[in-house]
This record gives sequence, structure tokens and C-alpha cells, in this order.
Amino acid sequence: MLNENIKKLRKAKGLSQEELAVKLNVVRQTVSKWENGLSVPDSGMLISLASELDTSVSVLLGEDLQDPAPDDLRTISEKLEVINLQLAERRTARVRTVRGTLIAVCVLIILIFAALAAMKGSYLDWDHSDPELAVAATILHGFEFVFARLAPIVFLASVIGIAFTYKKR
Repeated sequence: MLNENIKKLRKAKGLSQEELAVKLNVVRQTVSKWENGLSVPDSGMLISLASELDTSVSVLLGEDLQDPAPDDLRTISEKLEVINLQLAERRTARVRTVRGTLIAVCVLIILIFAALAAMKGSYLDWDHSDPELAVAATILHGFEFVFARLAPIVFLASVIGIAFTYKKR
């Protein structure tokens, strides 16, 4: 909600991210992160932001205009804490998704290696005078050749990626 309100109010004032960033003495990427919900401004910056956008902190945080609450730091801090918890939950979900994908890649590589080992290159003994079998055998051999060289690198990178997703932040 905060990110959408910042973006909507900035555009309503006719300001670019760069112009708003200059007024707040931050870099444009900071405004972009706020608008994309990747981070939130601290309470002091939130007050400055509301001032630059000619609105109240309550409006920025999504409260209705009919029911205004005082813009004291305690109220703002509580709302920012809720937003930070939501961001942390999103990050955790994203890390779990990445970790699951990397684990799936490792399992897939192991299964393909097992299938290729079980075949023991049997396609090399096929009757290559038959054009269809010759093409199929060539494709299998090419796949095995490339896979055997790239899979260990991808597997190692995936294992390292999995290890990094377990690293404490």
C-alpha cells in the first residue's frame, strides 16, 4: 500500500523519481525501491516524503482521510514495522522458491546422470544404416556429450546457491 501511494502521489504532483530523490537528498534508486515495495523509508524520511508530496503520513500509509490519526513517531514506527515484516516475509518466500528450484535442478541432474549411466551408451550399438536410428543416436550422443561437461558445473553452482540460501542474514 505504501509503495503504491508514494508512486501515485509522486505522479499526481508531476514529479519524476529523479526529481523527488533530489528534493529528499536520496538517490533515484531509493525512490524506485520504495515504489516497488523492496524497501521502506524510515520514519524521519517518511515525514519528509509526506511533506514533499503535500500529504500526511497517514495518507501515505494508507489510512482514510475521514479517520485521520496523529502523525506521531510511535504510530509511524508501528506501521513501518508491519511493512518491514511483510517485506521480510516476501524475501523469505523468495529465498525458499530459489532454494526449491536449485534443489530441483540438482535432483534432475542426478536423475539424468542415472538414466545415461543405465543406458551405458547402448545407442552406439544401434543399426546406424537406418537413417532414423542414426539421427536419434547422434542426438543422444550429442546430448550426453554436452550434458556430461556442463552438468557438473551447473550442479556445483546449484549446491553453492543452496548453501547461500541457508546463510544467516
